[in-house]
Amino acid sequence: MMISGISVPFPPFPKINYFRNAMKIIGISAFYHDSAAVLLSDGAIVAAAQEERFTRKKHDEGFPANALKFCLKKGNCQLEDIDYIVFYDKPFLKFERLLETYYAFAPKGLRSFLSAMPIWMKEKLFLKRLLKEELNKLGKFDAKKQKILYSEHHLAHAASTFFVSPFEESAILTIDGVGEWATASLAMGKGNDIQILKELHFPHSLGLLYSAFTYFLGFRVNSGEYKLMGLAPYGNPEDPQTKEFVDLIKSKLIDLKADGSVWLDQSYFDYATGLRMANDKKWEQLFGFARRSEKEALQQKHCNLAMAIQQVTEEVVLKMAEYLKELTGQQNICLSGGVALNCVANGKLEEAGIFENIYIQPAAGDAGGALGAAISTHFMYLQNERTAPKNGIDSILYSYLGPEFSNAEIQSTLDGFKADYQLLETHQISKETAKLLADGKVVGWFQGGMEWGPRALGNRSILGDPGRSDMQKKLNLKIKYREGFRPFAPIVIEEDAHQFFEMKGPSPYMLMVKPVQQSIRKPLPSDFYDMELMERLKIERSTLPAITHLDFSARIQTVSKDSNERLYDLLQNFKQEKGYGVLVNTSFNVRGEPIVCTPEDAYHCFMNTEMDALAIGDFLLLKEKQPNWEKKSAEELFGLD
Repeated sequence: MMISGISVPFPPFPKINYFRNAMKIIGISAFYHDSAAVLLSDGAIVAAAQEERFTRKKHDEGFPANALKFCLKKGNCQLEDIDYIVFYDKPFLKFERLLETYYAFAPKGLRSFLSAMPIWMKEKLFLKRLLKEELNKLGKFDAKKQKILYSEHHLAHAASTFFVSPFEESAILTIDGVGEWATASLAMGKGNDIQILKELHFPHSLGLLYSAFTYFLGFRVNSGEYKLMGLAPYGNPEDPQTKEFVDLIKSKLIDLKADGSVWLDQSYFDYATGLRMANDKKWEQLFGFARRSEKEALQQKHCNLAMAIQQVTEEVVLKMAEYLKELTGQQNICLSGGVALNCVANGKLEEAGIFENIYIQPAAGDAGGALGAAISTHFMYLQNERTAPKNGIDSILYSYLGPEFSNAEIQSTLDGFKADYQLLETHQISKETAKLLADGKVVGWFQGGMEWGPRALGNRSILGDPGRSDMQKKLNLKIKYREGFRPFAPIVIEEDAHQFFEMKGPSPYMLMVKPVQQSIRKPLPSDFYDMELMERLKIERSTLPAITHLDFSARIQTVSKDSNERLYDLLQNFKQEKGYGVLVNTSFNVRGEPIVCTPEDAYHCFMNTEMDALAIGDFLLLKEKQPNWEKKSAEELFGLD
């Protein structure tokens, strides 16, 4: 059995006691990337959101003032009602790591030291004062009655997944770039406690290794790692160059131990004391080509190197998991940290069968640290009793924890734009949208509460027919304005998933990559790997070509009636039209833009792309009927990601 969470029908909020005597805890992650805020009331999750969705600045690292305002509003409370505010890491430990690193590498790193220290001396060392200043802008903060606490970074990651999981006890694996000192941790969760068993420390880091390859292959660190993962299947597994790259990584860059720990040769890297991820000159000598510029055309060597680091990453994750199994003897594992968003590695972990049950909460990266900080305070600091959720899924309220809007609010926005729309009966919106999708239209789908985490899970999504051979190209180039090689994920009726994908159970958080069934695959031409990269995209690999990646894989989201009733109805209606209950699901945004949050965001995105229709609440809008709009390019609006 594999469990990776599940979604919920909108709009019900949890039945929580919001009276003043309920213990309220705010969790905050900020000042690195993906800042976020979470509100708990008596241990139940009331609200959670990333700051980027409000500021429209992707991966916004600033104090999450807007996310906090939303959480307080949804919780029907004021700042003065909050008992604890908890930050997701410990700044003094992080500062200690910086100082010790600069000292160890001296005299290298002077430029980086001079760049970093003013920020630390002015702001980060005095984080408590900064937090108080920001909190007082939002309301009345009383330092005598309200406590500010700090969680260790990897403990926050571990807590964010175990304490919401369906397990009474579980092994926990967290892997990311770096927290204070830890870059990976092996832990055990039981009841209301988590014990860290082993840690891997900076500068040796699987997350930073993957980010160094993200940098070398021309993508942006902390945002382009998923592009690297998507590029990997374009590598040729039979090409001797791919194997050579794997051997070079394992013989020159890292020393991989049997327990999954890695030692990185720092002469090849620059992240510890420099301003870049890698030593460009040494990497060029090692791999035989220079670092790719952001706009340079991708070549087979780039794809092969992406495949090589993906393979190494999977090997490391599996070795860590095997060692964790030895340490704990557990049948359950919870994953968190940025590397837990590597859906391909997650799929390989499930296939390996090391653990019977896998749980990954949807905001596994740094945004999820806000949840971990808050919920670890509830269970570990305050010693509240914990019982695993009885629904067999989780207690994260199925990810729809963000803002939602009534029909009246949506109509007010649309009227402000003088938009042309139809107001339909609730049951009709899915039927009419299904007809448009069956006719080859691309539809923006804006419903219910915004998702928590980086994936659009059917409430802030752009949808299309996966059976159309031109759909991937249309979505990438005319809707998302992004690189043509990027794959798209399917959403599928849960009970039909096995017909199309090789999978053991539900995958409602889109955190597992699985093969498509042999029965729907199409044979590849014998010269497939000799073709140019973009030519390979034109080859239909299955009867659902828009969601079948080059290696016959797909990143799957399953949908049930209990999980998201309106989305489930849409899939059922589409199945009646086309014979299959599968749709392309990509996030409702364009390249460089965060996922849309409000009706205004949705209309802007709709009008600035070649999207055909917008289904927002019970309103249906067709592009050809909208008033004239001065269209701006994605790069003008948001820049590149």
